[in-house]
Amino acid sequence: MGRRARDRRRQQQQQQQRQERGGGGGGDQAVRAGPGEVKRGREPRGRRADGGDAFLQGWAGGYPEIVKENELFERYYRELGIVPAGEWDAFMAALREPLPATLRITGYRSHAKEILHCLKEKYFRELQDLEVDGQKVEMPQSLSWYPEELAWHTNLSRKILRKSPLLEKFHQFLVSETECGNISRQEAVSMIPPLLLNVSPHHKILDMCAAPGSKTAQLIEMLHADMNVPFPSGFVIANDVDNKRCYLLVHQAKRLNSPCIMVVNHDASSIPNLQIDVDGRKEILFYDRILCDVPCSGDGTMRKNIDVWKKWTTQNSLQLHGLQLRIATRGVEQLAEGGRMVYSTCSLNPIENEAVIASLLEKSQGALELADVSLELPGLKRMPGITKWKVMLKDGQWFEEWKDVPSNRQTQIRPTMFPVKDEEKLKTMNLERCLRVLPHHQNTGGFFVAVLIKKSPMPWNKRQPKVHQQLPQRKGDTEVTAANSGNGSDCIFEEPALAENEESKKMQELQNLDTEQSKKEGVCGPPPSKKMKLFGFKEDPFVFLPEDDPLFLPIQKFYALDPSFPKMNLLTRTQEGKKRQLYMVSKELRNVLLNNSEKMKVINTGIKVWSRNSDGEQFGCAFRLAQEGIYTLYPFIHARIINVCIEDVKILLTQENPFLSKFSSETQKKVKDMAMGSIVLKYDPDPEKPHDLQCPIVLCGWQGKTSLRAFVPKNERLHYLRMMGVEVFKAKRKEEELENKTEEEVQHRLVQTEERMDVEDKEHESVTKMEAEIGEESSQSPVESSAMEIENKIEDLDQSSKKANTDVSQEHKDTDASNVKD
Repeated sequence: MGRRARDRRRQQQQQQQRQERGGGGGGDQAVRAGPGEVKRGREPRGRRADGGDAFLQGWAGGYPEIVKENELFERYYRELGIVPAGEWDAFMAALREPLPATLRITGYRSHAKEILHCLKEKYFRELQDLEVDGQKVEMPQSLSWYPEELAWHTNLSRKILRKSPLLEKFHQFLVSETECGNISRQEAVSMIPPLLLNVSPHHKILDMCAAPGSKTAQLIEMLHADMNVPFPSGFVIANDVDNKRCYLLVHQAKRLNSPCIMVVNHDASSIPNLQIDVDGRKEILFYDRILCDVPCSGDGTMRKNIDVWKKWTTQNSLQLHGLQLRIATRGVEQLAEGGRMVYSTCSLNPIENEAVIASLLEKSQGALELADVSLELPGLKRMPGITKWKVMLKDGQWFEEWKDVPSNRQTQIRPTMFPVKDEEKLKTMNLERCLRVLPHHQNTGGFFVAVLIKKSPMPWNKRQPKVHQQLPQRKGDTEVTAANSGNGSDCIFEEPALAENEESKKMQELQNLDTEQSKKEGVCGPPPSKKMKLFGFKEDPFVFLPEDDPLFLPIQKFYALDPSFPKMNLLTRTQEGKKRQLYMVSKELRNVLLNNSEKMKVINTGIKVWSRNSDGEQFGCAFRLAQEGIYTLYPFIHARIINVCIEDVKILLTQENPFLSKFSSETQKKVKDMAMGSIVLKYDPDPEKPHDLQCPIVLCGWQGKTSLRAFVPKNERLHYLRMMGVEVFKAKRKEEELENKTEEEVQHRLVQTEERMDVEDKEHESVTKMEAEIGEESSQSPVESSAMEIENKIEDLDQSSKKANTDVSQEHKDTDASNVKD
């Protein structure tokens, strides 16, 4: 049974029980204990990291049992004066209001513009004069400071969403597009740091504390600003210390289908220096851009994290200050000269903000400077950073200087928490260039951002570290050591000491030989077991295809790949047995992988481009194209491409295995002499037809003897149909009615991507039979664009493939080792 149907049934049962007991009250405030919901009268929280009902977070404030008062909080921030005079009441009133839901349109620029056009011209227009319970519905508004109207916020409550079919339709659109990766639910202030990084496609980027991944997704989008460039020369390395949250990060990044993202699992305060190969010699990797969104007390999130009201104390900031400073210090050490690092927190507290920046600037001795971003993001209301503040303990005791702190408190309060007293030094720091966003100014959360530019190496690292390599052995290689302390991280690069005895020397030589052999074979496995200090899932190795691998030749011939195709960037996740999936990374990430496997725990990288097809050899190639990587592969493919018109696309997306006779005559001519197997279906917009879809579409397909089909995940099908103006909302309603009738009928819903649709013809003669059966059913009625027809055909896909899925279940067990482990 579907989620919505289960929730509705449970709520009805609970309401009946309350009525039987005498109508125990509460109405919408009543206690509910459905899946993903919280007791004590709270509103349900989002169930999915990638969207789902997460869009409902913050759309209504249903926390009646938590009193939104904290005397210590008010006393502390009144004393610090971060809120302008006369605005305190508005500041506190805003904090007590629920946070508006905010969404950001993602993906390639041309696709993003089509989604924006669909939102404004279809969904927003329908809501324009809508009234619910006699009140006019408030229209969603674009964020004035976000470029190209790609970010929107709305105050629509959950209660209103349930009362209007039009609003429910709007909500389903948001949920479905989020699952496709075309829309992201992201708090407005969280969008600021990536924008201030000023990312270009050639930049090497490090996201130090990346999970859950909304900012990382922004960075990936900026790398792929030009969708005609399949492999930008830049990349994003996204790190998080929490192993489980790394898989959430993978899930977010995978929606964007980029070959330029790597997820790693390290403590950000001691993340290792990576090495890359530059013209045959090893050099330390320095990043052009670093996002340092550190862990914080989160008092800027009180509007959505209501527990902060009850739990807030100054002790939280005092405990986090040291960690924040260590992470920021490690970040600037790895920043290239002229590079830019953005330090951000969702806290308003200067102990976590200005104190960290001031300490960092003081230690840098002029190597760092705060960038003036006052002219960037016009329309964003901000407050300048402050230069004077005091430190308060949780018992309310204040300290203005370090010398006033008693010895028994000096473990809690550190000198770096206090403002600089030297006026000249304070003036050169330009702390007013930091920016603080207050909730009442633009109906957002609270946030702090500082943009740092590195002008020269850090004083403890004045001589830029260099790695000297003696090929072919690694005995002379340098090692990277990082000593972290409260005053910063010292990176020293030195020659390793000689082995103390013959036994240790032999062990070292064996390890070196193993590492060199692995690199020769293109195997990037996890570090040796004795160096593995991180806990979590054991990752499969990353094995690059050798240049002379016989696996690649049939693929190259079948798809007529361009000579410029970077086949050295292909990798698998298995060293033994059949290679079932082929992934691809950019050459820059390949360089990072091959040179750092012994010191870096990689969780995931690469985008799937080919999947092994059962009995595929009889069709000329054992591997079929994967939809995830088709936009990356397409520029290199010169054969098996069929250009289709928009009517053909509708047929492909609404019917399963339609006969060739249903397609346009041009399409029939193109496929007439083409051999069976995997194909590329390309739609190019016609500028002379402005009402048609105006962004290009590339789909993976399969050509049978008498039919043509598309291998596209369900949510992606619905996305393209919406963009073409086909109504799919009623189909959703019908699906919910079916869910109410029976639980068993929904066990085979199409929720996975091409793995669940991997029902290629098993044998030469069975192809004809399956096509005939499906074709006979689909030929009983003409192609229609109605919602009922669309959803029926999409559901038929799952039913028709059930038998074939059983046949290939063994293959599915081995599928895609790089997928998210949740």
